[in-house]
Amino acid sequence: MFKRDIQNELEMWKKSPRRKPLLIRGARQVGKTTVVNAFGQSYNNYLYFNLERADHRALLEKDMPLDMLVEQFFLFHRHQHLEGCTLIFIDEIQNSPKVISKLRYFYEDRPDLHVIAAGSLLESIVDVNFSFPVGRVDYLPMRPCSFREFVCAMGKDHLLEVARLPDMADVVHNELMSYFNTYLLVGGMPAAVQAYKEKRDLLAFDDVYETLLQAYRDDAEKYAQAGKLSEVIRFILEHGWGAAGGTITLSGFANSDYKSREVGEAFRLMEKAMLLELVYPVTNTVVPAIPETKRQPKLIWLDTGLVNYAANIRNDIIGADDIMDVWKGKIAEHVVSQELLTLNHKISQRRQYWLRGKGGETAEVDFIWTIDSRIIPIEVKSGRNSHLRSLHSFIDLSSTDVAVRVWSGPLSIDDMQTTIKKKKFRLINLPFYLVGDMERIVRQNM
Repeated sequence: MFKRDIQNELEMWKKSPRRKPLLIRGARQVGKTTVVNAFGQSYNNYLYFNLERADHRALLEKDMPLDMLVEQFFLFHRHQHLEGCTLIFIDEIQNSPKVISKLRYFYEDRPDLHVIAAGSLLESIVDVNFSFPVGRVDYLPMRPCSFREFVCAMGKDHLLEVARLPDMADVVHNELMSYFNTYLLVGGMPAAVQAYKEKRDLLAFDDVYETLLQAYRDDAEKYAQAGKLSEVIRFILEHGWGAAGGTITLSGFANSDYKSREVGEAFRLMEKAMLLELVYPVTNTVVPAIPETKRQPKLIWLDTGLVNYAANIRNDIIGADDIMDVWKGKIAEHVVSQELLTLNHKISQRRQYWLRGKGGETAEVDFIWTIDSRIIPIEVKSGRNSHLRSLHSFIDLSSTDVAVRVWSGPLSIDDMQTTIKKKKFRLINLPFYLVGDMERIVRQNM
């Protein structure tokens, strides 16, 4: 196993005086169980339960006082109750609404116990008529590996440290871009990263991807009961990868005969499972950045490596001089959007892009990000296409004087002015491999 950033969040949770039972949410196979099992080794007592197992589920659903139930946990695992901290990990908790309801009692009656639960589709379960422990649990998302985690897995984390040093970025730029291009192919699913780490073979993880994709298709019945909705979800999982990174129309999605309502409902359920996100545009340039949900969204899947495999574009990436040349730049936008989620660990974090269509002028900025109540525009553009007209349009309309251009070149800062209003602003030329460090770099230049 290689280190994941979420382990730092777990350590902070463990030490917090305001600790509550923790719900880790994420799609299947993003590494939830592996990370918590490793974290559990730091405890004097570690008790693991998987609610896909009927015997584990039956035990946790027992109606008895919590103190007695906890003693049953130790007896069940034949684990001597040692002095010190105890961690109880309840995996696949979505299989028992009754157990989810019990989390409140751990918070209210046994705060000395550390409790972590993990699962997917928890938002769908909230719709069921039962008592969800609102306000008595904390939430933490878990997503595929970031580029930073990928580099660490390869034993090259020192490269990113060097890249952050003044006047040293050029020294490691080519090597980091080489690793980023590899990350673009491998993706961030932990099993794929581990397979590449062990064999350093770009074809060594095809079986990993195939297994993942089939598992998601088989899970369609868990996302929706058999019927039209399940059918639409299966269709999206089969044909939707080729639409990644671009704006989509719900009605007739991917040349289907499905209606907008049917496709929209399927996408919403898949968003709850954290398999994808529909990224909607914002039309204003100041906070709050309110999405225009009646406009066309961009389709962003959970992992770029899965997209490359399922859409069969890996050979295009391998043969490209610049990843901006692949798939009309959409795959570059997709991997940037994946990296943007690594900027924090908020369960509610959503990505957005900016769109202007007033007065006969159309302008679109690839992404926006809010830092200290300021909206920062982000364009994914190569050096050869550096006009950045849409970004200039955004700057002219906003109070922001900092913008980001993500590219394949090294880190640099340009003092610029817009074409029309001659408004001065600072353009941060950010290499792909530093997107995960964007907030720190932007703050230094605000």
